[in-house]
Amino acid sequence: MANDTKERILNAALELFSRNGYAGTNIRELSASLGLVKSGVYKHYESKEAIWNALLDQMVAYYGEHFGSAEHLPPVPDSLEGLVQMTMRMVDFTVHDEKVVKTRKLLSIEQFRDDRARELATKHFLTGLTQMFTRVFTSMMDRGLIRRDDPGMLAFAYTAPISALIHLCDREPEKVPRAMAQIEAFSRHFIATYGSSALRESAPPGSTGERPAAGEGECPWENGAEWRRQPALPAKESASDAEPRRKND
Repeated sequence: MANDTKERILNAALELFSRNGYAGTNIRELSASLGLVKSGVYKHYESKEAIWNALLDQMVAYYGEHFGSAEHLPPVPDSLEGLVQMTMRMVDFTVHDEKVVKTRKLLSIEQFRDDRARELATKHFLTGLTQMFTRVFTSMMDRGLIRRDDPGMLAFAYTAPISALIHLCDREPEKVPRAMAQIEAFSRHFIATYGSSALRESAPPGSTGERPAAGEGECPWENGAEWRRQPALPAKESASDAEPRRKND
């Protein structure tokens, strides 16, 4: 029973901290939301700071178990399509899991106040993703799935725009379907660019190489822009190629 109450306290704290911030939440409000008196909360946690730290501990463990981390890698894909599918499973989880969404909002608010929140924000929004995919891409290179390159730079290039779109989903939930479609299209563009040539050539039509169609200066998820295959731009004419043509003019 005590453990159930502690869990309820942490769930309520996550809701209030993610909405009002740490400073905007007090124990009286927290206890009232649970139908408890303040002493009923202090029976389990000695202070608001103790609740805060217990909540962060819980969410670090929850995120690592369900999403993955550099220490708990998801299974390495055995195909290029597997990378797309793994990416979309991870994105679907982090965009739709209420605990993770609230934790991301909490860290976004509190990273400017709390040292631990700042460290966790940097890890989960940037460095942790890069480290995880550095290991994934290293394994995929070893298996001949993607061409040899700097795996750390590839991981950074792959995860940064995906992370940005996840934050877009937090700010504007109505754009989740478009953001999900853009992430999938980006993942397919990535494997079309970095996948081993033999694997790219054997891929089914429409599975690689798509990029957004949008007006000049537009973001592809705005104004109803659709994702569709675009023709490659013509190569620029070199000076040596142009010289004979000018002589014949």
